[in-house]
Amino acid sequence: MRKASDCYRGFEQGPIRPPSEACSLLIRVTRNCPWNRCTFCPVYKGTKFSLRSAEHVKRDIDSVYRQVEALRELAGDSGSIPRPEINGLVGNMEPGEAETFAAAFNWLFAGGMKSVFLQDANSLVAKPDDLVEILTHLRKRFPSIERITSYARSQTVAFRKVEDLKAIREAGLDRIHIGLESGSDEVLKAVDKGCTKQMHIEAGLKAKGAGFEVSEYFMPGLGGRRLSEAHAMESADALNRIDPDFIRIRTLAIPEGTPLFETHRDGRFDKCTDLIVADELLTFIENLNRINSMVKSDHILNLFSDLEGTLPRDKDAMLGVPRAFLEMAPEHQQRYQVGRRLGIYSCIREMDDPDRMELVEAHYRRMGITAENVDEITAELARRYI
Repeated sequence: MRKASDCYRGFEQGPIRPPSEACSLLIRVTRNCPWNRCTFCPVYKGTKFSLRSAEHVKRDIDSVYRQVEALRELAGDSGSIPRPEINGLVGNMEPGEAETFAAAFNWLFAGGMKSVFLQDANSLVAKPDDLVEILTHLRKRFPSIERITSYARSQTVAFRKVEDLKAIREAGLDRIHIGLESGSDEVLKAVDKGCTKQMHIEAGLKAKGAGFEVSEYFMPGLGGRRLSEAHAMESADALNRIDPDFIRIRTLAIPEGTPLFETHRDGRFDKCTDLIVADELLTFIENLNRINSMVKSDHILNLFSDLEGTLPRDKDAMLGVPRAFLEMAPEHQQRYQVGRRLGIYSCIREMDDPDRMELVEAHYRRMGITAENVDEITAELARRYI
């Protein structure tokens, strides 16, 4: 692990955050990913991991605080700032200052200063005392914050002392997002996740025991065709044991530049079709039992945006989503695949809209889509969203 740099580089933000944190202030605690070996992940490849010092992170927070106070004064009672005035402000800023301004502006006017997300891929790898110091300062500067969230690796959580996790929680970190991806040890090993099913379970239970809200990610398709059923069954079993607050669906896509892309191109990974993914989702939901998690499908890569609900209440309704797709005639399945990947459809019921259907048909003809090439073309379309 690389130590924190002695040189302050100014306000920083990392490349990603969960969709649920779209209106959050992003505060960078670490740079990149300390593991960075997952074969399906394109985000941090070619980068080095490093920690940021608590002092540097606090300077970022103070910079945002100054910008927020200035923006509040400019907005006054109207609560808004005319566009020409904003352009004038940005035009007179020093290099680097505009990034802080943009973060403060978006957080104040779009997010209402309610939530913060700590970046990058695994903030809990920072020293617990540093995290407590950062969280305490953040809450002191912005008492209006309702939620602070972070990514965390199961391996990190599993090896953290319980008292350290509780101290971080008490200092103000409310929710952690954990990339379970799969509960199958065979799948986890194949994609070099650096974690086992048992470690996932231990970490999830430990995080819940420390008082965190826990959001676990399941990645349909990650096992390929050969391990599809085991992937669904074992993942459901792991989540049944954890009973997380949230289960978030993130369907696999295979972008160029990832090790999995090379494996797939060489024929060593047989990617699931959308039909197989739908069947996998059906198996997965069927086997989620005795838990009270909220299932979320809040990512454009997912085949069904409406595969959501709270267990056990909404289980039957959720099962109806992949079933409806699997029971459709093949030509309708193919139109839905194309429409979904083009952003025309978000759910099956939108196929009843004749204007949307006409648009899909036009693209279907223009792109020369057939039953033989539909999976290849829709997979390519999905890669655009990564």
